[in-house]
Amino acid sequence: MDLARKAKEELEARIDKIEAFIAKKGVGSTYLQKAQKKQRDLNLVIVLCGIITVAGLAFWMNGNGKEEDKA
Repeated sequence: MDLARKAKEELEARIDKIEAFIAKKGVGSTYLQKAQKKQRDLNLVIVLCGIITVAGLAFWMNGNGKEEDKA
């Protein structure tokens, strides 16, 4: 059983290496790299917008509490 599991892990590792090589050098690799870069940039924008929104809401809620105390 242990030998079969090791052989399976080794084959999966080799397949992963082959897939990475094809993705890097194969047909459409340039398009794939551009798409991955755009996706990464979009994810960063979404995260930053979320952080700014949460910070803005916290600031707004903090400001609302101070105005009610004055009235």
